[in-house]
Amino acid sequence: MASEQVALSGALRRAEVKKNVAAIHVSGKLTLLQRKLSNVLLLNAYDTLIHKQSHAIDARTLCTMIGYNSNDMETLKQSLRGLVETSAEWDMLDENGQQEWGVSSLLAYAKLKGGVCEYSYSAALAEKLHDPKVFALINLNIQRRFTSGHALALYENCYRFVRTGSTGWWPLDLFRRLMGVNDSAYYEVFKHLNAKVIKPAVAEVNKTSNIIVTPETRKMGRAVTEIRFKIAKNPQLSILDLDDGEGVRNEPVYEKLIGQGVSDRLARQWIKEHGAAHVADKIDYVAARKGVQNPVSYLTAALRDDYIEEKASVAAPQSERAKRLSRLRDLVNGRSPTQRDADKRLFMSRLDDAGARLDFENHGWMSGLNAEAIFEFWEDLMPGAFDDL
Repeated sequence: MASEQVALSGALRRAEVKKNVAAIHVSGKLTLLQRKLSNVLLLNAYDTLIHKQSHAIDARTLCTMIGYNSNDMETLKQSLRGLVETSAEWDMLDENGQQEWGVSSLLAYAKLKGGVCEYSYSAALAEKLHDPKVFALINLNIQRRFTSGHALALYENCYRFVRTGSTGWWPLDLFRRLMGVNDSAYYEVFKHLNAKVIKPAVAEVNKTSNIIVTPETRKMGRAVTEIRFKIAKNPQLSILDLDDGEGVRNEPVYEKLIGQGVSDRLARQWIKEHGAAHVADKIDYVAARKGVQNPVSYLTAALRDDYIEEKASVAAPQSERAKRLSRLRDLVNGRSPTQRDADKRLFMSRLDDAGARLDFENHGWMSGLNAEAIFEFWEDLMPGAFDDL
């Protein structure tokens, strides 16, 4: 899961504003693959997490996003089974000071059918996962770089506290649980825990991610009883190009998008893909239209098809190629942001020619140089998608 212990950070800790203080613990061991899988599933479902009872993503996209053989369905089944069998437990105070305890499976259910993975969260857990005061999403660009489950677990549990600069003190038994080694007698000895878990995990987090963590311990007598991690932003962040979204959120156009009901993640995605000025132009375009019932849907189309004033009088495309391109746009726009990212990376991996790769980078799915390969790719991804044209 993207976090196993979460607490408020930064401005949310101001005394005059009482907010939830939550801790989400995950029981049992999660492998590196299961951790990555859990984060991708949550990201895929996030925008409709509390509005839809079930979510779906095609299995091949899912495999691509977590970085393993897309034909290895047995490994995927085993990982999904592990998430369903693993429980999340929280213990929190609400804004009225009332205690709330709860427990839920990480996934309520998961199934694979027709190349699609369908899954669901319990309503109570979905509410917690969707609340940014309680939980935060992991950047998948960072996640892809991790090769150790212990390192990813440490990163997930430290990242929440980057604005406060410290995780606070954790009893060693809690830390072992967060690292998934609480059932091993070997790791009850701090020397072993430090050598095999803490030091390697710290080294990978500091080398791989957008934060630097420094462990500190507290003793009772000669025995180490507690541990905490001091946290600072990694100065190599700009080199790694792992933007956490804070810069985008400072753009005036971001506030306009949020004000119109666009989700945080979609707003950041649009600004990153199209640029703040272009998005602002399309907001103005939609605002000038009369009788718009759903501004967000209209804005989505305006950005997707680059609406301009003259477009209103243009006849629908009639050529076979134009129809195929129109269908292709519909297929692409029907995918979630997570799926679209995976689709592009999967297609790019098939391009050996440097010129073809450059043309796709510049023009995306409208790349003329790759037109036939693009249609073949989508026909393979969604058989029969163009049959009626």
